[in-house]
Amino acid sequence: MSTNVLRTADGWWVVRDTRAVRIETKAVTTADLLADLAAVRETVREAAASGDTGTAVADLVALSPVTTPCRVVAQMVNYRSHARDSGFTGDIPPTFFRKASGSVGGPGEAIVRPSHVQFLDYEIELGLVMGAPLPVGTVVTEQDLPSYVAGLVVTNDVSARDVQLTKTQFYESKSYPTFTPTGPFLSLLEPEEFAHLLDLRLKLTVNGDLRQDRTLADMIVHPAQALTLLARFQTLDPGDLLLTGTPGGTALKAPPKAVEKVGALLPPALKWKAFFRSQARNPHYLRDGDLITAAIATPDGRIDLGEQRTTVTDAQ
Repeated sequence: MSTNVLRTADGWWVVRDTRAVRIETKAVTTADLLADLAAVRETVREAAASGDTGTAVADLVALSPVTTPCRVVAQMVNYRSHARDSGFTGDIPPTFFRKASGSVGGPGEAIVRPSHVQFLDYEIELGLVMGAPLPVGTVVTEQDLPSYVAGLVVTNDVSARDVQLTKTQFYESKSYPTFTPTGPFLSLLEPEEFAHLLDLRLKLTVNGDLRQDRTLADMIVHPAQALTLLARFQTLDPGDLLLTGTPGGTALKAPPKAVEKVGALLPPALKWKAFFRSQARNPHYLRDGDLITAAIATPDGRIDLGEQRTTVTDAQ
């Protein structure tokens, strides 16, 4: 069964139901911890043998289990439902972009909306945490995926849509501090558990309203193929993070075809002015005080990455 690991300012913990037991390790970074998995296994074994219940998880302040600096790479339009929402038809070429690792935040840390951003959006995504080097030219198969991926995390690819669309700039629009909430757990999978990845269900709510709800079966490019495509040009190392795309249900959706055709006739400045005027009536964009919950798990609980709860706050 997968092992959930939590990180706090005091160190690393193995989570067992609602309790956590400290791992005796000198690891500081995620890569350090993945190099010391023997300490994780020993903690699990000793806790089971001794009956040590440890500390209540509710009493711990979880940090991102992915430490920075690291590489943070993301896939664009990788769920069929998101492709439909975005107005894509036909084949969609696999596309990657980078996020600044300074955007990574904890699972309970507030998401800060910059003062110039009006249209702030959410994107729940499954994060793959690398456990071994991925050199350029590597071919990853479904069978050897466990040799490269150590574990999974819940992530939220928060996006400033007005920056993204007007500047066609993914890096800036998705890289502000706090724009990649990560965790609460790093779920370390056993090799046989990778066969259940497509059963993972992603759910995101805003103030209790369900916005996103899909399984990985909706994915266009699955993790092994994504890593193979990424390795054509990008090296990854242990502790690096790949966000694998978001399902449909984000606030941003493509305009109807008739509106899109009319907009194409307008000068760019007028087109964007008209588009954002219509978006201002969309109540799904994030506002100050909104509570976002994001969770990923299989229906049987075999793999459960936990739930992150983040609030939105406007920059002061």
